Amino acid sequence: MAITAGEHLVLTMEDAAERLCIGRTLMYSLVKAGAIESVRIGRLRRVPAEALDAFVRQLQHHNADDVDAV
Repeated sequence: MAITAGEHLVLTMEDAAERLCIGRTLMYSLVKAGAIESVRIGRLRRVPAEALDAFVRQLQHHNADDVDAV
């Protein structure tokens, strides 16, 4: 997904969680586990928008593999 005018390159943890329709606590857990990439900008932790796309693609491939096994 390409970033368009008006969209942020990096998101707060809360904004990233909202974009995935998950809770803030789960978002922090996914970042801490390394499932979703994050970056530090000064003292702030941010999630690149493209990291959310990569995470969803990874889930799609994983779920497709599960369906093929059935």
